[in-house]
Amino acid sequence: MKQGIRSADLWGRRRFSRHLLALCFLIALQTGCSGAASVNAGNTEGGPGVTAPVIATRPAQNGALIVTLQSSEPSAVLHYTLDGSMPTANSTQYFSPFLVSSSLTVKAIAVIPGGATSSATSQTFVLNIASGTLVWSDEFANATGSYAQPDPQVWTYDSGNSGWGNQELEEYCAWGSATAPCDPAHPNAYVGTDGYLHIAAREPAAGVYTSARLKTQGLFTFQYGRLEVRAQVPEAQGFWPAFWLLGSNITAVDWPASGEQDVLERVDAALSPDWNEGSIHGTGFTGANLGTRYFFPSGQTAAGWHTYGMIWSPGSVAYYVDDPSHPYVTYTKSSISGLSGSVWPFDTGSSFIILNLAVGGSWPGSPAAATPFPSEFLIDYVRVYTN
Repeated sequence: MKQGIRSADLWGRRRFSRHLLALCFLIALQTGCSGAASVNAGNTEGGPGVTAPVIATRPAQNGALIVTLQSSEPSAVLHYTLDGSMPTANSTQYFSPFLVSSSLTVKAIAVIPGGATSSATSQTFVLNIASGTLVWSDEFANATGSYAQPDPQVWTYDSGNSGWGNQELEEYCAWGSATAPCDPAHPNAYVGTDGYLHIAAREPAAGVYTSARLKTQGLFTFQYGRLEVRAQVPEAQGFWPAFWLLGSNITAVDWPASGEQDVLERVDAALSPDWNEGSIHGTGFTGANLGTRYFFPSGQTAAGWHTYGMIWSPGSVAYYVDDPSHPYVTYTKSSISGLSGSVWPFDTGSSFIILNLAVGGSWPGSPAAATPFPSEFLIDYVRVYTN
């Protein structure tokens, strides 16, 4: 998978200081979060006339927090560090809220392009969360009695029929889209009463295909941890389901410099043995350079329910199917050392999650006459655990 992604929306300004301290204290009481050990509104470095960013938080799960950086300066670019060092215009750029599940210090500045830099805002988090703890998830619960919209605080959409860099054939439809060939009466992405996220590939007219591509871009990102999806994929000629990540900096550096992590990816009909492929992509290593197939045990196919996971650590990306204690491949910086011009992108910032079902394209080819429509990619949950 590869293509450009739209930029995240800017966030509005919120009052800081004592109000934020009160909020952190309330979160600590209600969720067991250890909260902020210290908060410093800045004014230690930087030029006058630029307001320092605000650090806001909301609870995730089991004491983890989702951190948002906010600025009142419409043209400001925000940069931050997580190791307590003073950020500069060369530090990690902020694009969207990110998960914090370990003890660290966030420092952030606002930079006006070609102009001044604000003082630094700082907040220290002391989070005593054990390894293997669930810190974020979408369980796709639905008690409405009818099809429900995937959580709009978590999921947004790519839409259209541009081919997405892969010569794909489908029109991606967002929830509620009535732009033909999308049909809100027959959604391509919905949470069913069965508690599963459904991504449906449809053929509303001969040779016309619709599907969905959901993403957390601009809403939720994370760096490091164990990411897992429990899913069941459709298997037929022309289908290309995937669960993958892109660096949140893609709007600034483009693909492949942003990095891409493919956790679940397979095409076409079931084989014997059946398989899933886990890949990584970045500058100097795209295409088939770093992709490894996992072959299911005899009698199993990807059409059954399986958990597909990634264990992401500094300098390392490992993939597993069903058993996190036995990754089938681990990629490290040494994996790309022999590839000319290669740059490891997975330690430079957070990434967002993508779920999609492509129809046709450069890998699977076109659907066949026997390819069934509608067909569905079913997702039971998406979860993030601490390493």
